[in-house]
Amino acid sequence: MEKITSFTINHLKLLPGVYVSRVDYVAGNPVTTFDLRMTAPNREPVMNTAEMHTIEHLGATFLRNDPEFGEKDIYFGPMGCRTGFYLVLAGEYKSRDIVPLMQRMFTFIAEFEGDIPGAAARDCGNYLDQNLGMAKYLSKKYLAEVLNDITDERLIYPE
Repeated sequence: MEKITSFTINHLKLLPGVYVSRVDYVAGNPVTTFDLRMTAPNREPVMNTAEMHTIEHLGATFLRNDPEFGEKDIYFGPMGCRTGFYLVLAGEYKSRDIVPLMQRMFTFIAEFEGDIPGAAARDCGNYLDQNLGMAKYLSKKYLAEVLNDITDERLIYPE
């Protein structure tokens, strides 16, 4: 079998950033998959499931309600390796195109107070696995170290 695209990226050189993972065409319409890498693979600790779950709930809620991208949001969810998230948007984009959206989303998460949307037994299959404090901490870290002054090396996959 052929390797899938995400397994061809040199994870030993990959930095936390915002990357276009792939652009696909569905019925002739472009769909862009983003790699929102929050930790350096194989060099930093991975995120725990509780904070990833909280970021997923808050991020998905934010994205679906965003006035510009809400209707373009197809999917937002965690990577199995627990080093980041995938975001799938209808349309063809470059990484830099969504940096303002990511800044808004991670600011929303970093500043969130109150009950986590969907964190109830009726609404979620593992509602107790949440960690708002760590989700806020990781979001602030991603904003400060990556998103707020993002460079090209964090927008384009390494060779």
